Amino acid sequence: MNILLIYPAFPDTFWSFKHALKFIHKKAAYPPLGLITVGAMLPKEWPKRLVDVNVTKLTEKDLAWADCAFISAMAVQRKSAQQTITRCKQSGLKVVAGGPLFVSEHEQFIEVDHFVLNEAELTLPPFLKDLKRGCAKRVYSTTEFADIQKTPAPAWGLIDLRRYASMSIQFSRGCPFNCDFCNVTALFGHKPRIKTAAQVIAELEDLYHLGWRAQVFFVDDNFIGNKKYLKAHLLPALIDWHKDKKGVPFNTEASLNLADNEELMEMMVEAGFDAVFVGIETPDEGSLAECNKKQNKNRDMVESVKLIQRAGLQVQGGFIVGFDNDTPSIFQRQIDFIQKSGIVTAMVGLLQAPAGTRLYQRLKKEGRLLGHMSGDTDGTTNIIPRMELKALYEGYKNIMGHIYSPKNYYQRVKTFLREYKTPRAEIPLDFQRFLAFFRSSIRLGVFGKERFQYWKLLSWTLLRRPTLLPLAITFAIYGHHFRRICELYIR
Repeated sequence: MNILLIYPAFPDTFWSFKHALKFIHKKAAYPPLGLITVGAMLPKEWPKRLVDVNVTKLTEKDLAWADCAFISAMAVQRKSAQQTITRCKQSGLKVVAGGPLFVSEHEQFIEVDHFVLNEAELTLPPFLKDLKRGCAKRVYSTTEFADIQKTPAPAWGLIDLRRYASMSIQFSRGCPFNCDFCNVTALFGHKPRIKTAAQVIAELEDLYHLGWRAQVFFVDDNFIGNKKYLKAHLLPALIDWHKDKKGVPFNTEASLNLADNEELMEMMVEAGFDAVFVGIETPDEGSLAECNKKQNKNRDMVESVKLIQRAGLQVQGGFIVGFDNDTPSIFQRQIDFIQKSGIVTAMVGLLQAPAGTRLYQRLKKEGRLLGHMSGDTDGTTNIIPRMELKALYEGYKNIMGHIYSPKNYYQRVKTFLREYKTPRAEIPLDFQRFLAFFRSSIRLGVFGKERFQYWKLLSWTLLRRPTLLPLAITFAIYGHHFRRICELYIR
């Protein structure tokens, strides 16, 4: 059976980095890790192709070759997923779908033949067994959680690594916290399940032998969910692995309480991590209590951010407005927090309620739901807020317009660069970074509205933090992308 694995397109979003990727001739930020892992689980004798619509077109030849299409998607890919499913059905293909989008909304996709939901390690084998016997059901689901120490390494051979800016691997699933707007625990549970250090190193070795030398993103929803294993096993193994390797910096997601553990931060930096995404959400204590964000309460969050930055980790931050507790003052408070903290990459969205979360259940009882969430920080919401809707939209637009204006954005970059600990290994100005500098100096430094701020930042960095010049250039390019998306959302 010829299997066509298809990853639908992402819309133009903050996380797509579409406008930044053009500076380095890349098509997408990250590969479809879930699909290439599923590809490794399918029978070896089945011929397989993967089409990531974000980097290449789905052609009629692809569809004519295939017997069956496997599609995985997140909520933000909803529109492209539906279009892809329809196209596959028109070509006479059997369609199998899985991933977060379909876990919560599979009833909406009537054209799909089979749904393999939740964790594929548990639901894919019975589906394949029934498929072989000719009695496959429409829906396969489970409430159990998989032992990911039995998960195979991704089938990297299904993708063209050269088209991506970063690779992805997974160390753990699940999060010990229970924020009421987050569907991570609904999907993966509270107890972090981990791969062994040997598994992670083997996956990195595979990538390295394939010639990968750029960023690797640990996709864990909370990388520090099991600090004991990190300190005793994984981080020492990563430190040892990096000793004779060139390049391959890491980034990941972690909770703000990382700032409380100096040893853990030092080990992460020594292991090669240079950035973490942190869910800040809001500077308002009442709103933190409302959403059960216990790990952020009763602390000076700006100082916590700066502790992480001083350790050598860039903090990328997620922010939310539209909590029931929010008053009109929250918009300026968010602006002040973002600027003061030096969080350059600040993703701000309106509160949304994913299906399966405690927030979703509460608002459903209160009659305050407006359909499905977009899954993006795009200024939309699927809830009826306590605050007057017009005031919420205007406040959101004010935040975005302020923090991504050239003057404020570049000032925030300088605030970060002042705090950031110089990396132990110098950031190389390799060909890709030189290409990015050349293109940015023309696009941003000559024709861009921000040309004054661009050259001012680069001059300041050369004088004050010269080893961080490649990072300053990267931030300038990110700023170009963020402004394009910001203008789109505000419109």
